Amino acid sequence: MPLKTWIRSILPALALVLLILPALSMAQDDSANTPPPDLPTYDQPPIPGDGYVWTPGYWAWGDDIQDYYWVPGTWVLAPQPEYLWTPGYWGWSGGVYNWNAGYWGPHVGFYGGVNYGYGYAGSGFQGGYWQGGHLYYNQAVTNVGTVHITNVYTKTVIVNATVNHLSYNGGSGGLRAQPTPGDLAAAHEHHLAAVPLQHQHEMAARSNPVLRASANRGHPSIAATSRPGEFSGPGVVRAQHAGTMSVVHENPQPAGEPGSREGSREPAPGAPRPQSDAARQQAAPEAHRPADQAQAPRPAAPPPRPAAPPKPKPEPHPPEHPPEQR
Repeated sequence: MPLKTWIRSILPALALVLLILPALSMAQDDSANTPPPDLPTYDQPPIPGDGYVWTPGYWAWGDDIQDYYWVPGTWVLAPQPEYLWTPGYWGWSGGVYNWNAGYWGPHVGFYGGVNYGYGYAGSGFQGGYWQGGHLYYNQAVTNVGTVHITNVYTKTVIVNATVNHLSYNGGSGGLRAQPTPGDLAAAHEHHLAAVPLQHQHEMAARSNPVLRASANRGHPSIAATSRPGEFSGPGVVRAQHAGTMSVVHENPQPAGEPGSREGSREPAPGAPRPQSDAARQQAAPEAHRPADQAQAPRPAAPPPRPAAPPKPKPEPHPPEHPPEQR
């Protein structure tokens, strides 16, 4: 075979290998013998622009460093319209803790019942929905910041469940959540793997010693960032002490159950519609009210008093000394 012909035949296969190798080398190790630490608490950095989807931070395991390391939460552009991010999670199986990788898809599926916050309260997604090729953001759980985004709404939900920071399902002391029929249906839809920027973001975290659990004791100095791989600058936020995570959620109906539309392309019936700039400015104070300080209902006005009956006219009294009769 002539050399030029051989080169032309081998180049496509070589290109494919080079395309696959980075993803393989950047993927975290899939299992560990010890459970991951609790999730750190942190504030969500502001969204960098329209079309970005929040991907929560998570603990990854590195065999080469024999330690968990924190992969900061970050904003990622959706790979295509109508797709949302289902976070990965650690689950106990076969005597070890296994990592179930996240994925992009039309609906948010099962992520172990882990309460990642900011719309990912353990089941479904309350942070927004796609409609007409645009992602509408729920200001109650999304830090819109100063970015000019008009496709927003405010859906106030009440925290009525215990908030914990467990980061794994099953095993000793783990969460006991099970996938719902809606979760199982979402698992069989068309999915896309994490985009290259997400892999690069994870690898940058793996090579940063301050993000290892043995160094930060569960409170990483880079808990979240506005853009993948940017670990310095104004978009970086630190972990806080336990109990300060801004978690806004309700006891959601399982995805796929009657009346539930969480993580779907269309808003639930009766859900707030996208607002104009004027309406959004008026709704801003309500959107930033802490979840555990829901507005108290106004007391009902007292019933009107019944009208008093009219007073009877007094009877005329005869004079004390009648006039003399002539």
